[in-house]
Amino acid sequence: MRHPDRPTGLRCVRCERPACPDCLVDAAVGFQCVDCVREGNRGVRRATTAAGGEPVAKPVASYALIAVNVAMYVLTAVLAGNPLHNEQSTFFHQLSGFPPSMADGEWWRLLTSGFLHFGPVHLAGNMVSLLVLAMIETRLGRGPFLLIYFLSLLGGSAAAYAFQSPLSEGAGASGAIYGLLGALIVLVLREKWDFHALMNVVGLLAVNLAISISVVEISLAAHLGGLAAGAAVAFGLVVAPREKRRQWHAVTVVVVVVAIVGLLVVRTPQVVDAVPLCLPPTADGFSCYRYG
Repeated sequence: MRHPDRPTGLRCVRCERPACPDCLVDAAVGFQCVDCVREGNRGVRRATTAAGGEPVAKPVASYALIAVNVAMYVLTAVLAGNPLHNEQSTFFHQLSGFPPSMADGEWWRLLTSGFLHFGPVHLAGNMVSLLVLAMIETRLGRGPFLLIYFLSLLGGSAAAYAFQSPLSEGAGASGAIYGLLGALIVLVLREKWDFHALMNVVGLLAVNLAISISVVEISLAAHLGGLAAGAAVAFGLVVAPREKRRQWHAVTVVVVVVAIVGLLVVRTPQVVDAVPLCLPPTADGFSCYRYG
């Protein structure tokens, strides 16, 4: 009895020990004490998704990511004093994906650049796409969804760093969006989703991304890098045998992270040689000078 100081005439129907009302739970017949309920739940296997996550009814993580992206846009717009050109704030340039700054040790830009957007149209296109792809969170679970999202974001940023001009400035969630699209393709092939439904989703994404591209110069490297990372992570998550799921997941994450780090290691000396010196960013952007 958990509370021996409380008088009670109630008993657990399972162990028949006396228990106060606060320590009893409704059962099919009568009441069970919390200890018996806990013991009974130990033998019940939890429902899991194809990726080993817990099913969720609402894509809360997707909503949270959208809120963070919108908040970052509002903040940079206020600092810039221009809602159409929020990139005119110094704060924007301090977090954007700028290769010389990253080569100088500011590696957080790989992540933070994925939460910045060049203007409201760029933001709207990516956020509508993310809202459509929120189905992946409900299908795979919150943990696997976030893993795909962030590794795709980093993969897209690393690809842009490795294959674009060393003086190009990047921002946007497109790498993560394309990573989720890669994950969606893997899910469709594995679970044999309706092809026409897939085409509707892809069509909507294409329209939104086309709108963004018409306003912002496209980063093909970031898109393809995110797509490859997302598809690779999703494949490792959903094809893993149940009995070896943890090992497969760990190997998948390690392989993708090593690939991302490899791009950074190979590219950094090239960026340093191409652009030895860049002044700190201002509201007008970056000023870089070559030696010699």
